[in-house]
Amino acid sequence: MTLNPVTHDFIQTLEAQLPAGTLRDVTDAYTQDPRGRVTGQGGVLATPATVEEVSVIVKAANAAKVGIVPFGGGTGLVLGQVAAEGPAPIILSLERMNAIRAVRPSENTIIAEAGAIVANVQEAAAEVDRLYPLSLASEGSCRVGGTLSTNAGGLNVLRYGNARDLCLGLEAVLPDGKIWNGLTRLRKDNTGYDLRNLMIGAEGTLGVITAATLRLFPRSVENGTALFVVNGPDAALGLLAIAEKRMAGMISAFEMMHRMGLDFLTETMPELRLPFADIPEWMVLIDVGAFAGMAPDAMLMEVFEEAVEAGLVADGLIAQSETQRQEFWAVRENIPEGNRRIGSISSHDISVPLSRIAEFIERGGPALAKIGDFRINCFGHLGDGNLHYNVFPTKGRNKADYADVRIAVKDCVHELAHSMEGSISAEHGVGRLKAADLERLGDPTKLFAMRAIKEALDPNGIMNPGAVLQQR
Repeated sequence: MTLNPVTHDFIQTLEAQLPAGTLRDVTDAYTQDPRGRVTGQGGVLATPATVEEVSVIVKAANAAKVGIVPFGGGTGLVLGQVAAEGPAPIILSLERMNAIRAVRPSENTIIAEAGAIVANVQEAAAEVDRLYPLSLASEGSCRVGGTLSTNAGGLNVLRYGNARDLCLGLEAVLPDGKIWNGLTRLRKDNTGYDLRNLMIGAEGTLGVITAATLRLFPRSVENGTALFVVNGPDAALGLLAIAEKRMAGMISAFEMMHRMGLDFLTETMPELRLPFADIPEWMVLIDVGAFAGMAPDAMLMEVFEEAVEAGLVADGLIAQSETQRQEFWAVRENIPEGNRRIGSISSHDISVPLSRIAEFIERGGPALAKIGDFRINCFGHLGDGNLHYNVFPTKGRNKADYADVRIAVKDCVHELAHSMEGSISAEHGVGRLKAADLERLGDPTKLFAMRAIKEALDPNGIMNPGAVLQQR
């Protein structure tokens, strides 16, 4: 299907239907990929303040067959918010739709507009002694709509689930401009197709999420954090089994880190305090949230002792203060920044079944060695099988030196994950970056169904064209 670019006449038509100032010129802030791979384009920036204004914009775009690229906080890593090719689209930002519409602690729910920053939702929940548990590195700038559109994961998936699991209802504008008022607060509602879960993870290709009913949880009273040195990925999984046996339902995070990540921190951020004088090959960060009367530090010590006896753990530290707890977390949270400063050749957000994680790591290095000489930083959310498997230049070289093998590196990692019953996108989405990989590796029947849904809801193909599904 053929789309049309934004034109002066189209902008004038929209301006006549919208409040002054809703349409603006596109600036660099709305066209830049965070990893600097491409520069996007846009014919006009639309910043509506209400769902009705979103409806007007989408209806006009559908009638004129003009593409719409939804824009959240601009933190997406798979080019879902950056369109570098095709006719110049509308860039639709909901930054002005950032209100917390309602907080109901007795129901453990909060209704937030799509433009609300995740950290602000967390703060609104904390004000009523509740927790909104979605936690990710970009929470100070990413927005609710973007996290739902990509079904974001983050650090607490093991305990609380992905963004999908934290959402009860949605308000959204469909590709023809109709408004779906689906802000239910119900846990149980079996009245037909689940449109909420259809929109979540669709990356703006089936409509525009404008608000959401989100789940809140009681806040933990007691917190415990530990860093354990493990004897490899298999040992880390054994440690996870012990921790879940002793602390079922209380483990908020279980993060595995390789020494390469800490080497990068030493190389790029020497001021950062590292917990071990001699950096171990593999380590695990465990975070536990308990309630009144419980002693997470004692439970972590019991886990440590059992894991040592089983030959899984060689050393460990249990945080003795909130300051030390934050120091442990600073190591994990700064690994992405260390990666950025080194400059990756190709970064991968993959998942494989837990029982095959060690095998993936064991096979990945030799498979990549057939392509070239690299440094590999493997870290991630071990409890849910999500690895960030990132490939870097050898010391003294930079990523530009490897431009000719970047695609081969990506294909190697994705094909290995796929061959092991894994996914090429665990939590970052597909966007435009992985659309061709999805087409190549995805289940044909699933892709057929996805295209049928896309064509039924968006026959003109205006919603985030080229994202998730390749254009034909």
